[in-house]
Amino acid sequence: MSTVDKLLRNVISKDETNGNKVTIVGVGQVGMACAFSILTQGVSNDIALIDMMEDKLKGEMMDLQHGSTFLRNAKIRASKDYSVTAGSKLCIVTAGVRQREGESRLDLVQRNTDVMKFIIPKLVKYSPNTILLIVSNPVDLLTYVAWKLSGLPKNRVIGSGTNLDSSRFRFLMSEKLGIAPTSCHGFIIGEHGDSSVPVWSGVNIAGVRLRDVNPKIATEIDDEGWAAVHEQVVQSAYEVIKLKGYTSWAIGLSIASLAHAILTNASSVHAVSTLIKGEHGIEHEVFLSLPCVLGAAGVTDIVRQPLTDVELKALNKSAELMANVQEELKL
Repeated sequence: MSTVDKLLRNVISKDETNGNKVTIVGVGQVGMACAFSILTQGVSNDIALIDMMEDKLKGEMMDLQHGSTFLRNAKIRASKDYSVTAGSKLCIVTAGVRQREGESRLDLVQRNTDVMKFIIPKLVKYSPNTILLIVSNPVDLLTYVAWKLSGLPKNRVIGSGTNLDSSRFRFLMSEKLGIAPTSCHGFIIGEHGDSSVPVWSGVNIAGVRLRDVNPKIATEIDDEGWAAVHEQVVQSAYEVIKLKGYTSWAIGLSIASLAHAILTNASSVHAVSTLIKGEHGIEHEVFLSLPCVLGAAGVTDIVRQPLTDVELKALNKSAELMANVQEELKL
C-alpha cells in the first residue's frame, strides 16, 4: 500500500476544475503579467498556459508553481497540447508576431490572422462554452478575426480594447487634478491605437463634468493643455517600449480586472472592444471599444454614451479605418 493510500481514504473522485478555469495563450511578457495578476489577485486559482516554446513554457509554469504556498491553492498547468485548456471559462490570447521594420499594418494583421487560425479553433474545440478575450495587437482587428474564426456569439468574443487606455487617461487626469485615479471618471473609446477617441464631454469628478467647470477644456482655446493628456495616452505605450523594451504590468492588471468582471458575473462597466455595428450610426461590421457591461455571459450590455458631433465623427473615422483593413484580410 502506497503512502497516499495509507494516509488518505478516497471517498469520491476530485473535480478537475472549479468552474473558473482560465487559459492564457502565449507566455511572453504580456501573457505572464496576465497570469501573475490573475493569480496574485485571486481572480482564478486554475490556470492553463499554452505556448510553442517548450522550455520557456515549462520554466514559467515551474516558477509560478514554486510560489503556490503564497497563492490560494493554485493549480497551474502548461502544455503545447491544447487539451490542457479543456473546460476553460475564459481564454485569454496574448500570442502573436511583432511588426517588422517597414512592415505595413495590413501585412502585420494578416500574419497575426494566420496565427489566430491555428489558435482559435483549438480553444473552441476544447472549451465550446468559453469566452474569448483577445489581447494580441492590433487588438480590434484580431478580435474581429477571432469572432469570425470561432463561430461564437458576439457577446462571447471580447477585445481588451481601450480598457488600459482609459486607465492611463484617468491616471494622467489625476496627476493634473491632484485626485486619486479611482475618483477620476472618463473613457477612451474607439480604436486601441492612434485613432482612439477621448470622450471629454463625459469626463467628471463626483458627477461634476469638467466641461461644466471649464468649457474650454481640450478645445483649441484651452490654455491649460488638457488636449495633451490624450496625446500622452496614445504615446504612453511607445514611451514605455522605448524605455524598457516592452509593456506588460499595466496590461496584466487591466486583463485581471476584465477577468474578474467575467468570472464573478460582476456586471461592471469597462471599455472593451465589441461588435459595434448599429451603435452611434455605424454600419460597418467592426469591433471597437465602447463602455460595456461585463458578466458571466461576456458583454451583456453596451452603454448608450452621449457623444458630441466631434466625438461621433472621430469614432466613425475609427470604424472606417477598421473596415478598410478588414476588406483585405484573408480569413
